[in-house]
Amino acid sequence: MAIQTDMSKGPSSNTSDKESIAAMLAGQSPEQLQALSLALADAAAESHAILGEVFKGVQGNIPKSAPSADPFGLASAYSQLGSSLATNPRFLMDANFALWKGWVDLWADLSTGQHKKVEDKRFSDPDWSSNPAFEFMRRAYELNAEWMMSLVENAKDLNDSEKRKARFYTRQTIDALSPTNFFATNPAALKTMLDTGGQSLIDGLRNARADIERGLGKLSITQTDETAFQIGKNIATTPGKVVFRNELIELIHYTPTTDQVYEKPLLIFPPWINKFYVLDLRPENSMIGWLLEQGLSVFVVSWRSADEVTRDFTWDDYIKYGVEDGVSATLSLTGHDSLNAVGYCIGGTLLTSALAHMAQKDDKRISSVTYFASQQDFTEAGDLLVFTDDEAREQIASVIEENGGMMPGEMMGETFNWLRPADLVWRYVVDNYMLGKKPKPFDILYWNADQTNLPGPTHKTYLNNLYGQNELANGKFKVFGKEVSMSDITIPVMMQAGRDDHICPWTSIYRGARNFGGETRVVLAGSGHIAGVVNHPAANKYQHWVNDIDLPEKADIWMAGTEEIKGSWWPTWWDWLEPKSRAKIDP
Repeated sequence: MAIQTDMSKGPSSNTSDKESIAAMLAGQSPEQLQALSLALADAAAESHAILGEVFKGVQGNIPKSAPSADPFGLASAYSQLGSSLATNPRFLMDANFALWKGWVDLWADLSTGQHKKVEDKRFSDPDWSSNPAFEFMRRAYELNAEWMMSLVENAKDLNDSEKRKARFYTRQTIDALSPTNFFATNPAALKTMLDTGGQSLIDGLRNARADIERGLGKLSITQTDETAFQIGKNIATTPGKVVFRNELIELIHYTPTTDQVYEKPLLIFPPWINKFYVLDLRPENSMIGWLLEQGLSVFVVSWRSADEVTRDFTWDDYIKYGVEDGVSATLSLTGHDSLNAVGYCIGGTLLTSALAHMAQKDDKRISSVTYFASQQDFTEAGDLLVFTDDEAREQIASVIEENGGMMPGEMMGETFNWLRPADLVWRYVVDNYMLGKKPKPFDILYWNADQTNLPGPTHKTYLNNLYGQNELANGKFKVFGKEVSMSDITIPVMMQAGRDDHICPWTSIYRGARNFGGETRVVLAGSGHIAGVVNHPAANKYQHWVNDIDLPEKADIWMAGTEEIKGSWWPTWWDWLEPKSRAKIDP
């Protein structure tokens, strides 16, 4: 028996598609059909203009050297997957039988009017349940997607890297082939086209053309209305001033808002992949503003986007000009002998290597450290490992060379988007291009699009020595030529992680937490890499989990003993940080 494997269609779905579309058109008046015809002509002209923009972009962005046909080693992973399936015919037969049974059940349900609950938010339009043609497409897609993933998950004889790649790219394929992503099989897009007389189609093509122009011939998806924000006006508005500057950083001191401040200042090292204001988006969700309200004296490092001056800067340069100069300037300006520090994402990874080096010198100027969504052990670093293995690092090295020794910020942004394509790519393809909508203002996505370039040597160290060799966790990472150990860091540590973080998985962060040599506490917050961190208590959103026991080896054991607390994790952090901030003094 032949097994049906098309991701969105069954044996008679083409007929169903045509009947469904015909039914929609049948309700249109002659005037509406004429307007729609004219709109389709305009859409064709818009499509021609898009092709012109793409062609211009291709001409202007021809690489100096031919790219690898398989830069991420996908062919090898799928070759091994095929071999594994070929040597396990019993499993393949069982999988195909399960698929066949699923199809039989599907036809039986449709013939008797049985419906299956919609659980995927991509299929929230009522037609995916009420219209037989669209319900068939949805359920056929879900059935085949489950079958495809079962082949990958149950394949034997694949090493971790091959399994990870096969799983990741199979999921990418499944997400791309969702019937929601195609105009003719998206009921919302078809209805909107008819309701607007074709204007939504024209608007969508114009949105696509604008994004291709913005990407210089390459599609650069707009995720938020960037015109709605202006730095210093309605985003990054907390008052402060630059109090120190060198070749790599500017040090910002935020104006105190209380009559007295805690003696010990707080110095924050954000990631240098984006701009400094991730913790100061809007007044209603600004962590900086909230920390000032608690009475802290807050300093934040702003990293320079890589350019002709800093493109050759190394990891050691980031420690020297970033961490060491930032600490020295903060203490010099405040007149204190020590401070509390925060490291966010890669800023925290850098800070850990610096702290291990400082411990070797008995440098005690940082007396406690808090990490936001920051990895130190990269064994369980999630899907980003797909982009950081040997083949991927070789490809990235060629990209850096092609771009004058720098890693372009927009390429990093694209990588992060493809870690969650359903939410960060295809959602906007549907809304922007098929429904013709303009993206809504969203502060986090505005910040996310405000990207910075990365120095080639620093980025290679991050990929090769940390992701690739996991040297920091293994005590092999070198700072200024000497190996450092996380176990030498004995100051109090708090590790924050996001339960749904797709960039720094919480289990990976937990694994790194066990490498410190002193008191270490973990707090797990709801949501992801940004929203899990930026969650003002006044919003009453999400929850967080705490467990005061010593960190057991397994993350799930720690999780099983946690207490769930509703709302933001910030107050829990403040309960930990406040006693470490000394007495209050005049600002």
